[in-house]
Amino acid sequence: MTLIWILKPFPALTLPELYALLQLRAEVFVVEQACPFQDLDGQDQAAHHLLGYAPDGELAAYTRLFGAGITYPEASIGRVVVSPRYRRYGLGRALLQQSIAAVGELFGPQPIQIGAQLYLQAFYEDFGFRQVGEGYLEDGIPHIHMVRA
Repeated sequence: MTLIWILKPFPALTLPELYALLQLRAEVFVVEQACPFQDLDGQDQAAHHLLGYAPDGELAAYTRLFGAGITYPEASIGRVVVSPRYRRYGLGRALLQQSIAAVGELFGPQPIQIGAQLYLQAFYEDFGFRQVGEGYLEDGIPHIHMVRA
């Protein structure tokens, strides 16, 4: 499946785009993962938002991207999410490829740090990310810091 990719800074998001990305994040991170947490963390305004739309117009994949010094010393990718309705199409890989490319376009070639859910370590390693430091719990879910040099 081929997605239509849109990359925007926060002020350029339309209300329907903002609603769709918040709805998807709540659906997966709060409801599906049964993890009540403060998703609206005040960082969306500093992010660029990568939205992947399915041919039917539904938001199928999303990440937010930061320049160095905002969430980590390095550039970063966060809130990596694929809609449950579109998971069987390999969109997680397409989303991460697009996210890495977008970080390079926006901020130039540089290391990228992520806070990854531990069970996805091998997935991120396929893209050149390597664990740095010890694991930690975030909202009751095991995580690790990973950097792609």
